Amino acid sequence: MTDQQTFKRESAKNIFAGEFRGTKFTEKFSTDEKAPTFIITPTGEIAARVMIIGVITDKERTTTKDKTNTMYRARVNDGTGDFFVSASSFQPEAMMQLAKIDVPAIVCVIGKPKVFTKEDGAVFTSVNAESVTVVDKDTRDMWKLLTASATLSRIEAMEVGDSQAIKNIKEKYNTNLETYKSVVNKALTRSV
Repeated sequence: MTDQQTFKRESAKNIFAGEFRGTKFTEKFSTDEKAPTFIITPTGEIAARVMIIGVITDKERTTTKDKTNTMYRARVNDGTGDFFVSASSFQPEAMMQLAKIDVPAIVCVIGKPKVFTKEDGAVFTSVNAESVTVVDKDTRDMWKLLTASATLSRIEAMEVGDSQAIKNIKEKYNTNLETYKSVVNKALTRSV
């Protein structure tokens, strides 16, 4: 009889586009090839999966680089900036969901965050969608409140904390916490 490993799916973390777009670092906390890759954001969020809610402002059907698979790309704006979202035949449910949505619409996207560093050093972030669902304004507003609260908690931890993890994040990013307080304020005062 063989031992069966049970893989627990990482829960999705809420993050504003204004912070997500500033994310530059990833970490793999296991040597297992199937272990997830986590993003580490400027305020210290560690996430292998994210949940974002905003208005889908642009959507296009295209193909993958090798021209063998159909994919959809979209922009989702949460009031602090744009998330770049994609879904291909590797995520068939998300691809079909995205294909059916008319622009503009308020959507909830759950997916895997990706960080790409280009040859010139520029960093690009995106979300590979696992699910895309149309939601209402009340759901969006609740997400904004929950995301604001989580972001402010991380900011407070960065301001008062002196753990090695916080020191590492401060060293990597040289985070200006006022920038992310401004992101929270923008999210709560701007409607998309």
